[in-house]
Amino acid sequence: MSHVNHTTSITKAWLAAARPRTLPLALASIALGAFLAAADNVLNLPVVILAALTAIFLQILSNLANDYGDSVHGADHVERLGPARAVQSGQISARAMRLAIVFVALLAVVSGIALLWLAFGSQALLLLLLFTLLGAAAIGAAVTYTAGKKPYGYAGLGDIAVLIFFGWVGVLGTYFLQARQLEWTLFLPATSCGLLAVAVLNINNIRDMHSDKMAGKYSIPVRLGASRARRYHWALLAGAVLTAGLYVILNFSSAWQFLFLLAVPLLWRNGTNVAHTFDPRRLNPLLKQMSLTTLFFILTFGVGQLL
Repeated sequence: MSHVNHTTSITKAWLAAARPRTLPLALASIALGAFLAAADNVLNLPVVILAALTAIFLQILSNLANDYGDSVHGADHVERLGPARAVQSGQISARAMRLAIVFVALLAVVSGIALLWLAFGSQALLLLLLFTLLGAAAIGAAVTYTAGKKPYGYAGLGDIAVLIFFGWVGVLGTYFLQARQLEWTLFLPATSCGLLAVAVLNINNIRDMHSDKMAGKYSIPVRLGASRARRYHWALLAGAVLTAGLYVILNFSSAWQFLFLLAVPLLWRNGTNVAHTFDPRRLNPLLKQMSLTTLFFILTFGVGQLL
């Protein structure tokens, strides 16, 4: 019985470290790219499925590297208010986590290569090279956010990385893999998706301001201070609505395209709650609220383009 309990405990620890609750947010950019492709009649479902699988591996890789990196650099100490991390709590050894990071990185590489082969074959060599470099950059960004000698998350660059990979690369990459072309206006919904993902990160960083500052992790909220970090949150939410709205205006064909405005009251509620919540522990539910609101925003925006 003790062996069974130990196995169950280890399994739960690995699941907690992988943080499956973050996966839907990672898939939001893939979904938006798929919706935009479908609206332009270039949807390629096998490509979307492989893109989603690659995104899942990259997100798990980032989560494992984050668990390892924050534990090594001291951000996951006893005063941290977020969920307990596996390495810091001793449930998983640092060596085992490093091996897991390598394994998941290899899975992301295999999945990414299969995706590129399916999308381009062997003919489009330049495109294969370009997306291979993008894939390598995504893996590097996932690992070095909090791991390595100079993790960029500790310098306050996590927000721009999330905007790039959860917005521009995720949405535009998914679309391009199917359409083989890009219109400049597509940067607008891609930016909207990225800004909402940054808003999720911002709530996380506001919650962890005290422990991050103690560990020398200078996230945007640490740099801005609590009050301006909350105004920054409003700017992220407003920016997401404005860029999505501008895209619809520039590509208007039906009033259904404004369906995403149904998400605005939810964004207002989240912004208001974040602005008036000063106990860091009470920010945890707002993280979930922001993630679900992001998914609803992407779903309503995407469906609106199809109707």
